[in-house]
Amino acid sequence: MYEIVGKRELAPKIKLFEVNAPEMAEKARPGQFLIIIIDEKGERIPLTVAGYDAEKGTISFAFNEVGKTTKQLGCLKVGDSVQSITGPLGNPSDIRNFGRALCMAGGVMIAPMLLQVRALREAGNKITVVVGARIKELLFYEKEMKDLSDEFYVATDDGSKGYKGLDFLKEILSKQKFDRCVAWGPVVMMKNVCEITKPFGVPTVVTLTPIMIDGMGMCGVCRVTVGGKMKFGCVDGPEFDGHLVDFDGLINRQRMFLPEERLSSLLWELQGGCSCGGK
Repeated sequence: MYEIVGKRELAPKIKLFEVNAPEMAEKARPGQFLIIIIDEKGERIPLTVAGYDAEKGTISFAFNEVGKTTKQLGCLKVGDSVQSITGPLGNPSDIRNFGRALCMAGGVMIAPMLLQVRALREAGNKITVVVGARIKELLFYEKEMKDLSDEFYVATDDGSKGYKGLDFLKEILSKQKFDRCVAWGPVVMMKNVCEITKPFGVPTVVTLTPIMIDGMGMCGVCRVTVGGKMKFGCVDGPEFDGHLVDFDGLINRQRMFLPEERLSSLLWELQGGCSCGGK
């Protein structure tokens, strides 16, 4: 059992948990992920590491309450426990001095991106950060990101704050050379970023967390197509060359179980859900 020692609402429906996990805290690195199981009947969900503190013996992860399991997870309080956490899994991010790095994060992935930006800054890179969300209310970590970056931009799908959409990136890329782009967020967002950076020849890395079961390369559920070859998101990734990823195939696979996911969430809510109000 892994005790929850910290809980924070970063934005509506987006929670950050800090749990007691000393061995994981010593080994975790930016870019890796965890497999979370709430209880003995719970499903396995992959969540990217958003922080770790070896001295405190804690590790952090963020999630968006969109389905039955994440809604149920959001009902837990400080002092409650998660039955199982497996990790850290996957390959750590390549952290070194590339030169000038463009770091882009959307939605809940802003949380783990802060860890990435901090690591790239400490490695000596010049950092341009872009954080994005559907609407301004879903933005968070703006001050933290701005303090770590040489240039900072905000984008929203509806234009409620900052730039509307991602087309403004073309102007930024045309004015200065970037040695690396790291894009984390919804699959459609990462696909759009890769389509924008490719003509400018900017190496672009994305993180893929497709549907997973064991997270250790045995089940094959998380397979993705990269450069025309089948890869496993868990052991070959989770980071891949975004210009080689078959995003359309990935999107189709992620949508395979949407009806079941929606039904499961609805049934859970009809059965009472939780009464904590997410606090």
